[in-house]
Amino acid sequence: MRQCREKAVPGPTLWATGRLRRVVGLTLEAVGVEAALGERCWVIPDDGPRLEAEVVGFAEESLFLMPVEEIRGLSPRARVVPAGMALDAPVGDSLLGRVINGAGIPLDAESPLLTESRAPLRGPLINPLDRHPISEPLDVGVRTINSLLTVGRGQRLGLFAGSGVGKSTLLGMMTRFTTADVVVVALIGERGREVRDFIENILGTEGLRRAVVVATPADQAPLMRMRGAWLATAIAEYFRDQGLEVLLLMDSLTRFAQAKREIALAVGEPPATKGYPPSVFASLPALVERAGTGVAGGGSITAFYTVLVEGDDSNDPVADSARAILDGHIVLSRSLAEEGIYPAIDVEASISRVMPDITSGQHQAAVQRFRQIFAAYRQNQDLIAVGAYRKGSDPRIDEAIAMRPLMIDFLRQGSAEPMSLDASFGALHGLVARGGEEEDNGT
Repeated sequence: MRQCREKAVPGPTLWATGRLRRVVGLTLEAVGVEAALGERCWVIPDDGPRLEAEVVGFAEESLFLMPVEEIRGLSPRARVVPAGMALDAPVGDSLLGRVINGAGIPLDAESPLLTESRAPLRGPLINPLDRHPISEPLDVGVRTINSLLTVGRGQRLGLFAGSGVGKSTLLGMMTRFTTADVVVVALIGERGREVRDFIENILGTEGLRRAVVVATPADQAPLMRMRGAWLATAIAEYFRDQGLEVLLLMDSLTRFAQAKREIALAVGEPPATKGYPPSVFASLPALVERAGTGVAGGGSITAFYTVLVEGDDSNDPVADSARAILDGHIVLSRSLAEEGIYPAIDVEASISRVMPDITSGQHQAAVQRFRQIFAAYRQNQDLIAVGAYRKGSDPRIDEAIAMRPLMIDFLRQGSAEPMSLDASFGALHGLVARGGEEEDNGT
């Protein structure tokens, strides 16, 4: 043990070149070389290009490496050479309008990426007491979110959705409509086809102009998918430290957790909760806590993390963990989507935890009134649908039936129709006031 501690003191350049011992699943096992956790290594075969890998574990004399690209052409004679600590992130204004991968390499057909400086993927954390409080609302251009789930600058929210309920469309709306200086979009573990579709059809030329897109599709190695999430966060931190208001959209947090699970299981960590090792639930807050407000007088990162709800089960372990560490959650409803109501935001199941701090008491009363009327209809929907409810039996239900078409129109919004924060507030107050007038008139 004393000898091992003495060997850990020198820098990585002093370690001898080792060799690849074996490949087990996604993991490379090397011997004869020592490196720290998180350190980069080059795996150099006798014939073929070298392969980059990262140290993800060790046991006795063996190092466990995770490649950042597809394994090809390796043999037991391949050399393993330490290459220093993990990659840093290219940062600077030249990133705006560009599409890069998890290693910071451009994926678009534009000119080479020439950034002003570089920053560590995992920079120093901000003391929570130094962060300025969330005190201003953020205009995201979506009427339902602006009025009923008001978002604060520096807030972190989860967007919980199953497949085919309009998640990508809603992300595109917020990307184009949000009043932010810079938008950072992280497409983690998505299908390759969806990456181009999001950039060209959902984000659009106008949205891309002030955005940075980090794309690591599903066919890339799990380590590269994780790096994509860390890289997008590091870029957002850079712009925040320049005093700018940043919107970070990560699609999806679930794919990040799945990539971490693949790595953890590959190095022998036992599964704990429905197949997820404990390190997965430690990595989620480590990533999410990097977003938020900066020091007083600086910028902020308002972050939306999509969480895939498999089979519309909101009790998935990743969804449960995300709900606990975020400042609110927006749930997309399949039933609303099937009715053709987009964005299909389930108002009853969604919450913004900072909303009471950034809105007036009058506005909060209007939100509560909307929720009460909306819930009254939903709770009696089956009776109303089969004709079992008789008008006049309950004034509260009568009001809900009368207000239902107006509320549905309020929730529905076209993907090319932004609505400002003030206009959203005004529309909500007008709707609630109209409901009160109808109740007074006995309708």
